[in-house]
Formats: sequence, structure tokens, C-alpha cells
Amino acid sequence: MHISHVCTGRSRAFHGSLPRRLTIGTRGGGTRDLVLRTFVDVEHAEDWLSREADALLLLTGTGVPAPTLVAVDPTAAHCEYPSLLMTHVAGRTVLDDEGLEARVPLLARQLVAIHALRPAQRPREYVALTTADTVVTPKSADAAAWTAAIDVIRKPAPPYAGRFLHRDFQPGSVLFDVPPGQPADARITGVVDWAATSWGPADLDVAHCSTVLALLHGPAWGLRFPEAYEEAGGVLAATANERLYWLVRDGLASSEEVQQVTQPWREAGRPELTARTVEERLDAYVTALMDALG
Repeated sequence: MHISHVCTGRSRAFHGSLPRRLTIGTRGGGTRDLVLRTFVDVEHAEDWLSREADALLLLTGTGVPAPTLVAVDPTAAHCEYPSLLMTHVAGRTVLDDEGLEARVPLLARQLVAIHALRPAQRPREYVALTTADTVVTPKSADAAAWTAAIDVIRKPAPPYAGRFLHRDFQPGSVLFDVPPGQPADARITGVVDWAATSWGPADLDVAHCSTVLALLHGPAWGLRFPEAYEEAGGVLAATANERLYWLVRDGLASSEEVQQVTQPWREAGRPELTARTVEERLDAYVTALMDALG
């Protein structure tokens, strides 16, 4: 199915991915909430939207709380820009420290459920863009720890059992329902942002969520998440060195994106998460990984 009539109007150009909530009137006189994701001046927009559309179709009926695909126009044949239309999922992202102890096990259980999926057609193999030469070592970082960490990812990737990966699973991609004044009673209502769906090691998804938790809430939470994943029934790499490889790889990858992630976090209600603060947390996290697992 492709988008046609819902996307023909001109709109102000936005750079990047622009999700917009739409309320559509139905023939019966009611309304229906949808979300339109538009990619403006995004390289590989066709690929991203096609992958997300395929993932949403695959997730239908699996029990994973994801949006349902309504229509997609990855080449902008009908729309002004490449776009995807999907159902609206209730809930909101929660980036606060309050209630985190209750949310981490929920995140872990949800990720285990995603990794348990066995699609008839596998998504493409994961891609890791960071190399030892592209890592950006933070100012005043523990030079010895970072040198050792960079040496870890110079080695070939360890062997792994492939799993269905979200590839950007972290608090910003998960929607929660949090009862007023009861953060401990939060529940997951949806998982979004499936454009990077891949096939690869479960450790890679776990490592990414660990890194984001470390940057949002402190290094201890990054170290906690792999434990929570195993407590939820997830299976990680067999040896400490293999686990270290994936955790370090994602931590170092984040060194290249500090400026990109901190601004949205501040706009979402975490003004204290300046680039400098996040760099310090990343340094502490990478150092802790090397101390704990190296």
C-alpha cells in the first residue's frame, strides 16, 4: 500500500525525520490517530523507510507493541518527501531518573521478546560504522582506558548467534504509560523507530541500550542493563571478552554522536545533560567497562 491522498499538500521543509501525529476523520463519524513520518534531506531515506515498513509488517501479530503500517511512499512518488504512515501508539518516552529502577527490568524483558522473534525473512546483517580510527576521545578522558578500549575494537568481531535486532533500542525508542505520581507502576505501551532493524548479535542491542542508560542516568545503569537482560531470560555472548567487545564498540560509537544526542535530551526536559556532562559520563562508563570486564 502506498500513501497518496494523505500527503499531497505542501509543507514547510524540515531537515531529518519529522514524525507528526494526525487525527483523521472516519466514515462513521469518529476519528483515528495516525503518525506520519517524513524524511527531508535525509540520505538513504528510501532505504530507511523501506526497512521500517518491512519491520512493521513483520511485527504485526507478534505481541511486540509496535505501530501498524498503514502506507509507505519511500521514493516520494506521491508525497512531497519520502514518508511512512502508521498507527499511533499511546504512551510517551520517559527519560527521567525517577522510577528508573522499575523501568530497567521492563526494558530488558521487552528486548528479550524482540530477540525471540524468528522472521521468515531475515533483515539485513547489522552494520557497525565506528572504527578504531573514528573514535573521538573526550577531553580529560582516561587516556589509558580509552587506548585499551580502542584496541578492543581493532580485533575482529567475535562469532555470534544471529538474532532479530531493533538496532536502536533505548529509552528514547520505548513508550510508557506512567500513572500520575506512581513511576514504579510504569508499563511499556509501544516500541517505535524500527528503521535500523538488522540481524546480528543480541549483545549489540543490549550494548546500545546500556550506553544510552549510562549517558542518561549514570555509568552504573549502563553496567546494570546486561544483568537485567539475563535476569529476563536473555542470552548474551559466552565469554567476558566477547561481551566486552560489543559493549565497548557501542560505547565508543557514542563518542562520535555526543552533540547530536544531547540537544534532544535537553529539549525533552533534561537541561543538565550538556555535551560536557555526557562526555564525562561516557568516559566514566568506558573506564568502568575496562575495569570490570577487561
